Amino acid sequence: MRDVVVIGAGLAGLAATLRLSEAGAKVTLVTKGIGGLQLGQGTVDILGYAPERTEKPLAGLDEYIRKHPKHPYRHFTAQEICKSAQWYANILGSDMLMGTPERNVFLPTAVGALRPTALYPPSMHAGTMLDRPIAVVGLRRLKDFPATLIADNLCAQKDHNGHPITARALWIDVEIRHGEVDTNGVNHARFLDTEEGRRSFVDALQPLLREGEIVALPAILGLNNPHVWQCMQEMLGHDICEIPVQPPSVPGMRMNQKMTELVKKKSRLMTGTAVISSASHGDSLTSVTVNTAGRQRVIEARSFLIAAGGFESGALELDSYMQLKDTILDLPVWAPDEPLLHGDFWGPDQPLFLCGFDVDRSMRVLNEQGKPAYANVYAAGGNLCGATRWREKSGEGIALASALRAADSILGSLS
Repeated sequence: MRDVVVIGAGLAGLAATLRLSEAGAKVTLVTKGIGGLQLGQGTVDILGYAPERTEKPLAGLDEYIRKHPKHPYRHFTAQEICKSAQWYANILGSDMLMGTPERNVFLPTAVGALRPTALYPPSMHAGTMLDRPIAVVGLRRLKDFPATLIADNLCAQKDHNGHPITARALWIDVEIRHGEVDTNGVNHARFLDTEEGRRSFVDALQPLLREGEIVALPAILGLNNPHVWQCMQEMLGHDICEIPVQPPSVPGMRMNQKMTELVKKKSRLMTGTAVISSASHGDSLTSVTVNTAGRQRVIEARSFLIAAGGFESGALELDSYMQLKDTILDLPVWAPDEPLLHGDFWGPDQPLFLCGFDVDRSMRVLNEQGKPAYANVYAAGGNLCGATRWREKSGEGIALASALRAADSILGSLS
């Protein structure tokens, strides 16, 4: 028998598994795929909009919770949210994350907007220096990075001193794979992991740059080598910043690789594994049955943590009869007492976005009566109710705070 079965390998699942295994618990992590980290920006959002863009994500937390009484942050103090983000930054190390949970920076996006976030890769840091001229570099063989649009939109905004941002677009054409004129960011990143690839980029780019410019490149600066951006910065003699592009996200893949490697060292990881049923006794779940490697297998455990995401991953579902369902463990799903969808798709958020698991302070999933559905079933991350994570830019903060709280609650029950 295992101490814990964790379901889902996104940020919440990986973080909880690592926290549990570091404390000596015997953990099995089961996941259908490789999780959602590689779909993100490679940053840690705590709270970007409340509802206006905010520089201090934790300063007005009490007021934000008062206005959003079902928000997952209601279970945490600002200090606890801060500590969970710092824990993650320490796990990944300074090569992969910098910044502070207490203050947002504003980084350029792939459309030239300025996005608030708290922790971010060092390769993006030069993007905070908006008082300097920026050369946005488009790559002819990467179609998902509109350099001209980015530069034009940056020029329409102001830096932190209230001065207009200066940006221009330029384009280079570097062959990534022989005979291929259109390839993705991952192939670019693997190419730049090599010394030959970096030299090709630098040779094409250096003659086009002006003195003092920051070089803004799509976030493709190496997949397996976290120091590619530093190497290219030294070769060019210019500060470099990465700008995240559409998925797959190379910065997210770097984080996913690092977290997965750490998890594999201390726990059992089962990928390509779907939970197909569960069994219970009394008020506790006793086992899950999974489909793995073409056969079914029963895994017994003392506790279970579901961190498989929400509607975007298929873990939560709304059927044609407007009935909500947890597709994994058939747990109760909380919904606001109003129609879940409205016709004003450019207006207020859909109430559907707030649906998810209601939990207590231990992160145990609650039923309709406000009692634990099972004494030993917990939830964390994107399946929690009460937050429109993509609108308020809070996804990673919620995932980390809830994952560590759930893990610590489970450890307390095991002792």
